[in-house]
Amino acid sequence: MAVITLPFGREKVQADIPDHRLAGVLRSKAHGYQAPAGESELVRQALENPIGTPRLRELARDKKNIVIISSDHTRPVPSKIILPELVSEIRAGNPEAQITVLIATGFHRPTTEAELLDKFGEELYLHSGLTFLVHKSGQSENMVPLGTLPSGGQLLINKVAASADLLVSEGFIEPHFFAGFSGGRKSVLPGVCSRTTVLANHCSAFIDSPFARTGILDGNPIHTDMIYAAEAAHLAFICNVVIDADKKIIAAFAGHFNEAHRKGCTFVESLSGVDAVSAPIVISTNGGYPLDQNIYQSVKGMTAAEATCPEGGVIIMVAACADGHGGQSLYDTFASGEDKQAIMDRFLATPSDRTIPDQWEAQILCRVLMKHTVIMVTQAPREMVEAMQMRWAPDLPSAIALADSILGRENSPITVIPDGVSVIVRQK
Repeated sequence: MAVITLPFGREKVQADIPDHRLAGVLRSKAHGYQAPAGESELVRQALENPIGTPRLRELARDKKNIVIISSDHTRPVPSKIILPELVSEIRAGNPEAQITVLIATGFHRPTTEAELLDKFGEELYLHSGLTFLVHKSGQSENMVPLGTLPSGGQLLINKVAASADLLVSEGFIEPHFFAGFSGGRKSVLPGVCSRTTVLANHCSAFIDSPFARTGILDGNPIHTDMIYAAEAAHLAFICNVVIDADKKIIAAFAGHFNEAHRKGCTFVESLSGVDAVSAPIVISTNGGYPLDQNIYQSVKGMTAAEATCPEGGVIIMVAACADGHGGQSLYDTFASGEDKQAIMDRFLATPSDRTIPDQWEAQILCRVLMKHTVIMVTQAPREMVEAMQMRWAPDLPSAIALADSILGRENSPITVIPDGVSVIVRQK
């Protein structure tokens, strides 16, 4: 019997898979990687040896208004470790600098006060002299135009970022299901852009591109827009980290937003690349809290399973989703009862300037559901899950039994992906 631990919210669940049923376990090597130094030291070393730029302290020397873009509550970025090092480096070059931390919510809901305290800690959030502001993509009065994206969409970004004397960002790099990788340029777009800009960038034609997939940057139209936005916003310096399954820093990359990010992506790819092991049942997760807070985010982990599950197979998604669906538009798309092919046809016929909120997530979920049955093992209500044209199970053994029933046979092989957002599944 194989016993595999799966993250589920802030807890763990256990997958007990009989040996004769286990086809394979797809796991990122990041989860067993031995970091060469402690977390703070890794960040410090990266800041001391930036890629493609002078040190941050030198960039900050004559800058008064410095803005640090920081990820929001939906990302497990260890800001309690990264941000103090960034601030220390800035103040080493300019003790008088006014530093604002701009929370990059992108298209997500605003981060709450409690979530900010949890993310940054009381000392950093309340007593460090930093100013914290939360980006709200729907507030058009707080956006300024910076030209036109390669896609043709209007580039509108938060005026706090646009007016900075020096724009810096922190983040982390992991595989991303349509941007290729997270981190780097993504702090600007979608991070601190207007909803108008995000909708244009996340249009159906781009999401449908075969290059808008996990681990792909070259030729990815979504990435191309993001690079343009970061350049237009004068993103001068980034500090991005790589984390393991315990959300611990195992590597850090600092410097030019593209050069440092690319080097980090190469490192992530060397750890995250796994060969597909085809099986009619694939179990995946979204890596636990905070990435599995809702069904919206959990679509990401489904795409890892999609890459190794043959058409007609069953994907079992283990995700807490304590916050429910995470997107009203996403929910409404499927709860209407509309046929999935009709949903997809409607999305693909939608021009980029008519993209609706959460369309991209719904489009990818629809793509998965057109070829697979998805069973959710989740805290989200059964009625909600089933309304979204998926199946619901109270626990993993029940989900496996349901998968067997759907397939019409017992003892089908099972592939397990303990952390679906940490792997790049390669076709052999």
